[in-house]
Amino acid sequence: MPTRRSLIIGGSTLGAAALVGGAGWLGTRGAEAAEGDFPLTLTEAEWRARLTPEEFAVLREEATEPPHSSPLDKLWEDGTYACAGCGNALYSSENKFDSGTGWPSFWQPIAPEAVGTRIDYKLIYPRTEVHCARCGGHQGHIFEDGPAPTGLRHCINGVALDFVAA
Repeated sequence: MPTRRSLIIGGSTLGAAALVGGAGWLGTRGAEAAEGDFPLTLTEAEWRARLTPEEFAVLREEATEPPHSSPLDKLWEDGTYACAGCGNALYSSENKFDSGTGWPSFWQPIAPEAVGTRIDYKLIYPRTEVHCARCGGHQGHIFEDGPAPTGLRHCINGVALDFVAA
């Protein structure tokens, strides 16, 4: 006979599985990142032809890749991290740090105008979503637990970035 504890644990597990969805990607929904007025605008079909399925899920549907899944998290070479959707330079290796979260993290963008932000309520509480200012591609979120001098952590999906060595 199931106990109250086993029912609670089972229900919690099912709820977590529903949030996570398939293949470990969180938050896959409609093409919300494509909404807005950006200098580079493509149709959904054009984005799908241009991006891998994983890139499309993150950049255009605002999914989150699993932690520790991107080789860019532990890459410490000098260079620039550009939007995988349009090539816009977003972050410099000079501003990268090891946050221990499993995602590439930066304390500021390469230039303030390289990225845009908006408030995201997908997890009930407000978070600051960060996207490419050129194409609107979802990059990740900004948290207020980063190092000096900004105190910010731009927690970025590695699949949303292309690294260009210096």
